[in-house]
Amino acid sequence: MDDKKMLFIYNPHAGKAGIRSNLLDIVDIFTKAGYEVTAHPTQKQGDAIEATLKKAHKFEILACCGGDGTLDEVVTGMMKRSYRIPIGYIPAGTTNDFARSLRIPSNMIRAAENIVAGNCFGCDIGAFNDDTFVYIAAFGLFTDVSYETDQHVKNVLGHLAYILEGAKRLNKYPCYHMKVTSDGETIEEDFMYGMVSNSRSAGGFKNITGKNVELDDGVFEVTLIKKPKNVIELNQIMAALVGGNIDAECMYCFKTAHITFESSEPVAWTLDGEFGGYQTEVVISNEKQALQIIVPQGR
Repeated sequence: MDDKKMLFIYNPHAGKAGIRSNLLDIVDIFTKAGYEVTAHPTQKQGDAIEATLKKAHKFEILACCGGDGTLDEVVTGMMKRSYRIPIGYIPAGTTNDFARSLRIPSNMIRAAENIVAGNCFGCDIGAFNDDTFVYIAAFGLFTDVSYETDQHVKNVLGHLAYILEGAKRLNKYPCYHMKVTSDGETIEEDFMYGMVSNSRSAGGFKNITGKNVELDDGVFEVTLIKKPKNVIELNQIMAALVGGNIDAECMYCFKTAHITFESSEPVAWTLDGEFGGYQTEVVISNEKQALQIIVPQGR
């Protein structure tokens, strides 16, 4: 019987570049499981989108290794295809929120073993205007940290890099006047932060995306943090986030499958930690169970 064909896309620079010391062992695991592996190291930003879009039809499965940004590119490429194949993920980034939510092992070797022995899980995917996101679309405070923090700094300091960069912005946080419409309800207010998520953690922090989070239920968790009127309210907001109290009076929290954001001024968005452009109107929809992601057995 012919070997099953696997496309393996990996970012050689993700995280602490750990893939370089694990690459041969990972390919060996795939090969022993009966896969004929075609490896594709990404060469630049957007390369994983192009490789997925152009090559995935030749394979039975696509494995990827990198940070959330690499996974985001693979998912974006796959969502552009009419025929989609299962995706296996080996996390190698700094935060790996999505992998944590699906209980995919952080150890690269164990994650590779999960790809050949795990089960397919129908995961919700986000449509963001003409773009795609895997687990979070956000604007405001801290959202520029991941794509403005130097990769070397992130590799060395990990989560601390995000905290240090984010702390610099506390004294000059911007706020945005937004009209938010969902399920026939409209909120119009000034917000310092907003996120639409399908994850149990964000930025490496657990319990700030909502309660009873399921990644295949067809709805997102939405958190909108109001503009604080003074330093006391700002401190209350930060305490609520750190403590995972996302039902505080300083924010709106709800679930929805479809939501629209409108603003008079362009607002910078981030999608899965990568820059999502400046937008005056954003339409987000939940594509229920749109992709098959390989997760550990008994998840």
